Amino acid sequence: MGNVHMKVYRGNSEGGQLKDYDVQVEEGMVVLDVIHKIQATQSSDLACRWNCKAGKCGSCSAEVNGKPRLMCMTRMNEFKEGQTITVTPMKTFPLMKDLATDVSWNYKINKTIPPFTPKEGADWHWEQEDVDRVQEFRKCIECFLCQDTCHVLRDHNKMDQFAGPRFFVRVASLEMHPIDGLDRTELLKNQHGVGLCNITKCCTEVCPESIHITDNAIIPLKERVVDKYYDPLRILWSKVSGK
Repeated sequence: MGNVHMKVYRGNSEGGQLKDYDVQVEEGMVVLDVIHKIQATQSSDLACRWNCKAGKCGSCSAEVNGKPRLMCMTRMNEFKEGQTITVTPMKTFPLMKDLATDVSWNYKINKTIPPFTPKEGADWHWEQEDVDRVQEFRKCIECFLCQDTCHVLRDHNKMDQFAGPRFFVRVASLEMHPIDGLDRTELLKNQHGVGLCNITKCCTEVCPESIHITDNAIIPLKERVVDKYYDPLRILWSKVSGK
């Protein structure tokens, strides 16, 4: 491929800037390869996270030309010849150093979700369609690209009010499980703020596992909250029946 001009963010929580690098790129390389080559030949102190280099660990999340992506799944031949490629850290999370951000907030949110709890006397045999419905959500690799691109978190910084799409996917995997017995709608409505999502589908667009986050997880969860708390007929029936 020849020589490629890269702009890579260098800095920490106190500030930083883009630094220019010219790198000789070979056929088949991905952005993560180029970052590693910069580390090996020009800046040994360049910080980034990575692990599997196979798009399955979610570690190498960053923003490539402004779009949240996995560096290991972004091929260099996607870019036009002579195009400058800019690599920056995920904007939504606090910067630690260079391309490494502090994503620990996500694990705090994860702890607020009640785990899978089978119904009393549950029948552990269920239909394949019930299995298929939740199987998609199991594909999540926790790269947090959906969290990074979500405007509620990214632009409005409502981390104290909104759990974000990754955790709506997790709640959906539990709520839609055929034998889970818990009701998490109050959590979704109050602590997780599912109502703040205006279904722009930006999270779905950046998901490397092609999970239909908006259509299959968030919208059904929003519907459950509306049914329980805002449907006048259901509210009336609940008062009359005591259920």
